[in-house]
Amino acid sequence: MARYINAKCRLCRREGVKLFLKGTKCVTEKCPINKRAFAPGQHGKQRIKLSNYGLQLREKQKVKRMYGVLERQFRRYFDIASKTKGVTGKVLLQLLERRLDNVVFRMGLSLSRAQARQIVRHNHIKVNGQKVNIPSFSVTPNDLIQWKAKESAFKKIKENMEITKDRTVPSWLVFDAKEFCAKVIRLPEKEDIQQPIQEQLIVELYSK
Repeated sequence: MARYINAKCRLCRREGVKLFLKGTKCVTEKCPINKRAFAPGQHGKQRIKLSNYGLQLREKQKVKRMYGVLERQFRRYFDIASKTKGVTGKVLLQLLERRLDNVVFRMGLSLSRAQARQIVRHNHIKVNGQKVNIPSFSVTPNDLIQWKAKESAFKKIKENMEITKDRTVPSWLVFDAKEFCAKVIRLPEKEDIQQPIQEQLIVELYSK
């Protein structure tokens, strides 16, 4: 499966915001965006006024990179959202939030979505009692997500939970820290996403 393997800090600098792609390293003073708050590359320091298309493209790229999906998969999410009853932008964000790797990240079991993706791929997660190793698996209300792995793996997860203890678990999940499990009680809303997203710009971009 294709995935981005180059420097992740360049993505944050390109979008001009912290996407927290490297977990706790993004909140330290050593974060490159703190020292070089301009786009990477030879012409990164030049001030360029973005057109409407440029604003739409940058918003799409920001959201796509935040959730760790590539263009073809992101476009497929949009196509599903556009065919689903409801507001297209809202449904698109719900589809992204309901990804299993994102849920593991929201639970605080991982420091980043990339690490959450690895946890899922290594068969450490069960959904309704069944092992699921597909990061893009979409959870639904009343689903029970559980951490199920060997005892030797618990040390790392406990370390992660200690580091992420101040991270707020979204209200669409009920998380039990003692049992390492969470239950989906409703569909996520835009207000549950901590970072600002202008999803209407993405809809306008793909609707041309």
